[in-house]
Amino acid sequence: MSGSEAENGTKTLDVITIGRASVDLYGQQIGTRLEDVGSFAKSVGGCPTNIAVGTARLGLKSALITRVGDEQMGRFIREQLQREGVETAGIVTDKERLTALVLLSVENDDSFPLIFYRDNCADAALDENDVDEAFIRSARAVLVTGTHFSQPHSDAAQRKAMRIARANGAKVVFDIDYRPNLWGLAGHDAGDSRYIASDTVSAHLRTVLPECDLIVGTEEEVLIAAGQAGLHDALRTIRSLSSATIVLKRGPMGCIVYDGAIPDDLEQGIVGKGFPIEVYNVLGAGDAFMSGFLRGWLRGEPHATSATWANACGAFAVSRLLCAPEIPTWTELNFFLDHGSAERALRKDEAINHVHWATTRRRDIPRLMALAIDHRSQFEDMAGGDAQMLARIPEFKVLAVRAAAQVAGGRDGFGMLLDDKYGRDALYAAGAIGNFWIGKPIELPGSRPLQFEFTQDLGSRLVEWPVDHCIKVLCFYHPDDPAELRATQIGKLRAAFDAARAIGRELLVEIIAGRNGPLEQDTVARALAAIYDAGIKPDWWKLEPQASPAAWASTEAVIAARDPLCRGIVLLGLDAPQAELEAGFRAAKASPRVKGFAVGRTIFADAARQWLEGTMSDEAAVADMARRFGALVEVWEGS
Repeated sequence: MSGSEAENGTKTLDVITIGRASVDLYGQQIGTRLEDVGSFAKSVGGCPTNIAVGTARLGLKSALITRVGDEQMGRFIREQLQREGVETAGIVTDKERLTALVLLSVENDDSFPLIFYRDNCADAALDENDVDEAFIRSARAVLVTGTHFSQPHSDAAQRKAMRIARANGAKVVFDIDYRPNLWGLAGHDAGDSRYIASDTVSAHLRTVLPECDLIVGTEEEVLIAAGQAGLHDALRTIRSLSSATIVLKRGPMGCIVYDGAIPDDLEQGIVGKGFPIEVYNVLGAGDAFMSGFLRGWLRGEPHATSATWANACGAFAVSRLLCAPEIPTWTELNFFLDHGSAERALRKDEAINHVHWATTRRRDIPRLMALAIDHRSQFEDMAGGDAQMLARIPEFKVLAVRAAAQVAGGRDGFGMLLDDKYGRDALYAAGAIGNFWIGKPIELPGSRPLQFEFTQDLGSRLVEWPVDHCIKVLCFYHPDDPAELRATQIGKLRAAFDAARAIGRELLVEIIAGRNGPLEQDTVARALAAIYDAGIKPDWWKLEPQASPAAWASTEAVIAARDPLCRGIVLLGLDAPQAELEAGFRAAKASPRVKGFAVGRTIFADAARQWLEGTMSDEAAVADMARRFGALVEVWEGS
C-alpha cells in the first residue's frame, strides 16, 4: 500500500487494528499448574494482532499498528504476520524496549493462569507519531482496543487514528478488551482476571464510546465500559452515548446484536446461530469472534450472518490451545458451516483439522525443484567400508548444497532432500539460504516392510526438527502386494502421518511401486487410493515417472477426489539417465498436480564417486552437480 493510493482516496485495506502485539507461550501440558508446565507452544498474540491475523485468514485485507522490539521475538511477529498476509507497514521497531510476552497454562476447564510480561514493553510505548495519516486513510475501518486507552501516549495514538478515520469516512470499531491487571487493578499473578469494577476505568472508556460505529464486548466488558452494575442498565448507558451497533458476547450462548434502542427483553436482539462445543482454552475466543463478525459486517452481510460467522470462529478458538493459529480460514469456516462436526471438541475432527492444516501452511510453494541427496546406504556402498571415505560423506553433501544454491540463484521453488545421518552440516548450510525447501527422510533405507531409521518413536525425534522441515518417508508399496504386507506398510505410513500432524510438520510420502511388480496405467493411482482410504493425507507425493498421460490422469483423479488441498507431486529419479528423465518430465506435464522433481543420483553419483576417490576437486564437484541439476531445471521449465 503506497501513500499516493491513500492520498487519492483508494481504500486498499479493509481494517487496521491497533494495540497489543506479544509472543504467546502456551503450556503444552493440559490440566496442570503453570508452575508445573514443562514445554510451551509459541505463537503471535495480543488482541489486535490476533484480529489482524483472523480477518486476513477470512479474506479481508488487514493491517496492524503496534510496536515490537528490535530482537528475535519482534522479528518473529513481523515475519509471521507477513506469512499470514497482514500488512506490516504500520509496525514500528522499538530499539529501546523488548517485545511483550504472555505465558499461559490450561489448569482445567475454568482456570487459565496467565502472566503478562509487559514491563515497559514495546507495544505499550505506542504514541501519536506511530500513526500515519495516509495509512489510516487507506482503510475502511480502524479497530481500537481497550488496553491501549490505559496509558496517555497510547490513548492519544488511538484517538488520533479514530479522528482520521472518521474524517475520511471510515468506521471505528471498539473491542473493549478489558484486562484489569493491565490497568493496574490486579497483581501480576491475576492475568486471567476478567472483571474488577473501577469508576476511573469506566469514566475513561465512556469518552471513547461516542466516536464508535461498532462496539463489541463480553458482559463484564460492557459493565466496565458503561460503569453500571447491571447488564440492562449498562447497555442502555452505552446506547445513550453512542449510536453504534453493539455486540454482546455471551460465551457458549453465542452473542446478541443491538441496533437502535435496547429492548426491555435483552433476548430480543439479533441472534446468530450458536455452536455448542467443548471448551479447551477460552483465551483468544473473543479475537476469533471479532474476526468472524468483521468479515460479515465490513462486507455488508446481515447481522445474523455476521453473528453466526463470529460464533463459529469463537467455537474454533475455544476448542483449540493457541490463539491466532487456531482462528479458521475462510475455506475452513465454510467447510464447518456446510458439514458441521460430530465432535464437540473440534480439535478432534480429522476432516476439519485437515482443512485447517492445509489452508494455513507457512508458505505457498507452486513449484519445487529439489536436489535429493538424502541417500545413506548408496553412499555407504560407494565408500565400500573405507573409514576415511565414510568420514568425508558429510563434506560432500555440503558441496551439493553449494551446487543447488548456485542453480537456484536466490529464486523460490528450489530445495533439497537431506538426511540426519550424514547431512547435518549440509542441513545447516541449506537452512542458512533462507528460502530453500528442505525435506528429511525418516525411513530405514531399503526397509520392506517399512521401518523408521534410528527409532520407531517418531514423536521424540521430530520435536527437534525445525518447523519448516518436511518429513519424507519412502515406502516400497505395490497395490498387489500380499494383504498382510500392505497392512503393515499402511500402518507405518499412518504412524508417520499422525506424528507429522501432532508435531506440526509437513509430510512427503514417496511411493515406489515399480520395483515390486508391474507398473500399469492404474498402479500408482491404486496405491494412492489405498493410502488415502487409511486416512493419510500427505502434503506432498513423490512418485516415479509414469509412461503416459493416461497414467498421470488416473493419479490426478485420485488426488482430486480424496484431497484437493494436497500441495502436489514431485518426480523421483531412480538413477535414470537424463534422456529418460526428460521423457518422464514431458509425460508428467500432463498433470497440473506435478509441481516439479526431486532427483538425486542422476545429478550427484558421478561426482560423488570421483570426489570420494580423490580424483575430483571440491570446485569441480560443485560445477559438475550444478551443471547436471541446472540441465534438469531447464528441461523441466521448458517441458
